[in-house]
Amino acid sequence: MRNQGEPYSPPFPQGVTTSYVDGALGRMRSRSVGERRPGVPELVLVQGMGVANYLMPGLGAFGGWTRAHLLELPGFGGSGDPPFELTVPQFGDAVAHWLAARRLGPVVLAGHSSGTQVAADAALRRDDVAGVVLASPTVDPVARGPVRLLVRWRLDGRREPPGLTETHRPEWRRAGIRRMLHLVRVHLDHAIETPIAKLPTPLLVIRGRADRISTPRWGRRLAALAHGGEYTEVPGAHTFPWRDPHAWSDPVRRFATTLG
Repeated sequence: MRNQGEPYSPPFPQGVTTSYVDGALGRMRSRSVGERRPGVPELVLVQGMGVANYLMPGLGAFGGWTRAHLLELPGFGGSGDPPFELTVPQFGDAVAHWLAARRLGPVVLAGHSSGTQVAADAALRRDDVAGVVLASPTVDPVARGPVRLLVRWRLDGRREPPGLTETHRPEWRRAGIRRMLHLVRVHLDHAIETPIAKLPTPLLVIRGRADRISTPRWGRRLAALAHGGEYTEVPGAHTFPWRDPHAWSDPVRRFATTLG
């Protein structure tokens, strides 16, 4: 049994395949698990704020019922450097290019944390996106501002499992402080409400009940903005997929199977 305060690390999936797509905005690495199932869209997951590895256990849960892919944005993780520092819409362009290159057919495009902003923008560029999932969406108006975001991030950190930050450190070092600060700034400058209000596809918003970065009112507001928007809560804080990789699998599976 794990002692309280002992670093926690959920199991990573087996049978992961890695591939790369080159584009004008940089090379993107993706890691994929699972098998394609008839009548079930594949799932494409966009990484969070400069980090992706913490989503691998959750990706494995998706891989139990579909083929699932985790995308790393240019400049982060195992992807190549971009030709210049990108904005959120430009990250969306990079994801849209990846989808065009891979030709997966209908997909559920998902994001966690800051990845929700990129996913929402990218979904407007592709007619193969059958549905969009926003898990722990950002940036809630209550946290819009560097100081407010930092305070809420620190408060949320008290509710996350010990050891989560340690999983992030190698990816933070790879990105570097200047790129990370730029990333925070462009996400604070981006209003996710704008692309969500234009989405032609169904939307699922998932929030951890103990999340201190995004609020229930915010999540419900985003769901109400979209065509066919749905809001649900699961146990955990902002990074709930790390504590329980299966927490989002069932609601996303139910959502995905209604799109076929």
